[in-house]
Amino acid sequence: MPAYVLLTRDASARTVTLTSLDADARPTGSRTVAADAWVAAVAAVEAADHPRWVWDDARRWCPELLRADVRVERCHDLRLCHTILRHAAAAAGSRLQTAPPGPFDAPPPDEPPPHEPDLLDALRELDEEGDGPDVDDPAPADDASPSRASGDAPPDDAPPDDAPGDAAALTPPADELADQLATLLAELHDQLDAVAGSSAPGRLRLLLAAESGGALVAAEMQHDGLPWDRARHDALLTGMMGPRPVGGGRPRRLEDLAATVRTLLDDPRLNPDSQPHLLASLRRQGFSLASTSKWEVRELDHPVVEPLLEYKRLSRLLSANGWAWLDAWVHDGRFRPTYVVGGVVTGRWATDGGGALQLPVSLRGAAHADPGWRLVVADAAQLEPRVLAAMSGDRAMSDAARASDLYQGIADAGIVATRTDAKYALLGAIYGATTGASAMLMPRLTRAYPRAVALVEDAARAGERGEPVSTWLGRTSPSASAGFLDRLGAAGAEGADAEDVRDVRRAAREHGRFTRNFVVQGTAAEWALCWLASLRRRLRGIGDGRAHLAYFLHDEVVVHTPAADADEAADAVRAAADEAGRLLFGDYPVEFALDLSVVESYADA
Repeated sequence: MPAYVLLTRDASARTVTLTSLDADARPTGSRTVAADAWVAAVAAVEAADHPRWVWDDARRWCPELLRADVRVERCHDLRLCHTILRHAAAAAGSRLQTAPPGPFDAPPPDEPPPHEPDLLDALRELDEEGDGPDVDDPAPADDASPSRASGDAPPDDAPPDDAPGDAAALTPPADELADQLATLLAELHDQLDAVAGSSAPGRLRLLLAAESGGALVAAEMQHDGLPWDRARHDALLTGMMGPRPVGGGRPRRLEDLAATVRTLLDDPRLNPDSQPHLLASLRRQGFSLASTSKWEVRELDHPVVEPLLEYKRLSRLLSANGWAWLDAWVHDGRFRPTYVVGGVVTGRWATDGGGALQLPVSLRGAAHADPGWRLVVADAAQLEPRVLAAMSGDRAMSDAARASDLYQGIADAGIVATRTDAKYALLGAIYGATTGASAMLMPRLTRAYPRAVALVEDAARAGERGEPVSTWLGRTSPSASAGFLDRLGAAGAEGADAEDVRDVRRAAREHGRFTRNFVVQGTAAEWALCWLASLRRRLRGIGDGRAHLAYFLHDEVVVHTPAADADEAADAVRAAADEAGRLLFGDYPVEFALDLSVVESYADA
């Protein structure tokens, strides 16, 4: 029985080779099959042996498997794992890190950059608003078992002989197959050696299993899709904007708002979608703005504020999730976005189309369960602060986390006066707020939770010095650029220009705010990966196995399940959250509370 099976495809895509590997990733046999037979071969080996499948990139292999309704239990994604290990501080000095750049260091040529808000945007928003986005966040594990699992069955020296589709006549030149196999095997060995020789092998194994399992979850969610009702979506848009314009143009409500804005600004030719035109028009009214962001517009004392903000809100909704989005992304009653696992440096997911991570609340009524089915919607309440309590070992904060509402628990403990104050203070600590209510409340938080505050402060100081930081399981932040380090050194030299010193210190504080949040947000992403993986495994054992993950948003999941299985699916969601906490933090007493609903429409959660 193989511990691993490595998949390779010849350059002409006419054959696929399945190579069995033992627990030390040594080949024990191989079989080459025709391109139209490899899926059946994988299905046969999966049913018999349940190995860990090794491939270069799950996105290249999973879609064809899923179209044939073949779902594997475990995998090792070489590309995702390489990215983690290439930068992991725990694996410093490994051959994988010291080797020159290779094929796994560059993204696939057809991969555009992921669509995800930059973390520093959230940090700036916190300063502007006095509060951060309520991202008590998290992200996947497969079965979260190690890459070299101690429970793997002993190797079978014989190659799999039950895979159909011999391809002797199609077998490419032996040297081509040998080169491919050698390249992938060398990469796998380097990865396993980097983990084994690291300062935290257990944590890194869990992280690699989680990241690879996330690749399976992402592929399956794209294949299965989130049930989406086109008629409801159209009705929601029509209710907010008016009917869909024939032949393009603005809907009626937007046209009315545009006319109102032009009248109030005394500018009949104004195009409200053009920032230069709008800025010029506002300046003629005596307002000097740097941008037309809602934060700046809100501060104006002028009757145009409300209609302009409403126009901007609806225009953004039309652009991001209007009728064109509906035509492009919803087919056969399903919304099927393309997730990018680890698409953000913290390990959070991004999207490569469809904007799944930014679905507006106003349109969630279109996400509606099929007849006879239900949606189980679960949100990990205040995830990031709970993760911070567990990482830091701060027992006082962990006590507050026993409440379903951690912020209220902090207020009830008398640390601050109100729940709102608790939220401002705690998110300010995580995001590094330097002004407003967050900064004013920080001294109280520091006295009450010294270990939690010290953890993020230490991460911030490391970032200000240009040093990387790591998450709980070992994902490491990008290194500061050589230019930044040179400027930092020059700023500390005698006779440094005062303005240059100020600029460097400002940049250092910004980088420190990034690293401060990186350790918490990245660890929350790891918790969520383990949550997804555990839930994926549990759902497969419910009823006839039709319940499935349909949607994921950082700290929130949606399961689509037959109504008869909804209660059991809800129990699985809770049990998976508990398991994720144990996988990361053992028996440490912190609770990961869920807001959970069983509904027909996502909007009712």
